This record gives sequence, structure tokens and C-alpha cells, in this order.
Amino acid sequence: MTKKRQANFQRTKFYAYACLGKYQKSKRKYKHPKGRHNKTRQKWRSRPPRVEIGYKNEVRTSGLVEGKIPMIINNVKDLARLGKENIAIIAKVGKKNKIEIAKEAEKRKIQIYNLNTRKLLKKFEKANKK
Repeated sequence: MTKKRQANFQRTKFYAYACLGKYQKSKRKYKHPKGRHNKTRQKWRSRPPRVEIGYKNEVRTSGLVEGKIPMIINNVKDLARLGKENIAIIAKVGKKNKIEIAKEAEKRKIQIYNLNTRKLLKKFEKANKK
């Protein structure tokens, strides 16, 4: 169960104007090309792809992370609810709580998708020694 590779949908000529996201990714919003002579609408080879039918992932793989169902971890108790079909994703938590979760995850040999537990614990130990 793997997902299809998603195309990088970009607005026409976003690279030419700052207001369309030349420098800032958050301003890059896709809009369908509507112009009469628009090369993206005409599907020229050198232009970015349009949003069309056929890019959607299958229903059974939609919403999965590395083939597993994601589960948001807010505290140490949430780690106990993880099953083999789940993958841990740490929520926006403070430093103290994050370190506690990382220690428990290392103890139980649970991989957290968006956190490198070894690196975090090593950094924390180094800071405590000083």
C-alpha cells in the first residue's frame, strides 16, 4: 500500500511576482489557468501540471503515513494506546513534555514520525551536564 507521487501544482508565472510567492512559499496558492493564450491551460510540456482527475490517491491509502494510521501524541498516556497499525506523530507540546514522551518512546521502542528521539535526548543530556 503505497501512495502515488503527488505532482507539484503551481500557479502560472508564480516565479515572476513576489505577490504570487516568488520568495514566500505561503503565498503560493494554486489557481486554475483561465486565460485565452495561457500555456499551462494548453498543457505545454515545459509548464507546470494542472490539477486534473487522476492525481487522487486510492481510498485505502488516503490519510496513511508510511502505510500506517497516524495517531497524535499529546502526552505519555497516549503512547499506551498505540497499536501495531498506528504510527506516532507528536503534537505541539512543550519541551518538558516532549522529553518525557521521547524517553518513554525509547523505552518502549516506539518510533515517532516527526521527532528524532535519540537526537533530542542526547541534546537534552548535553545541556544538563553544563
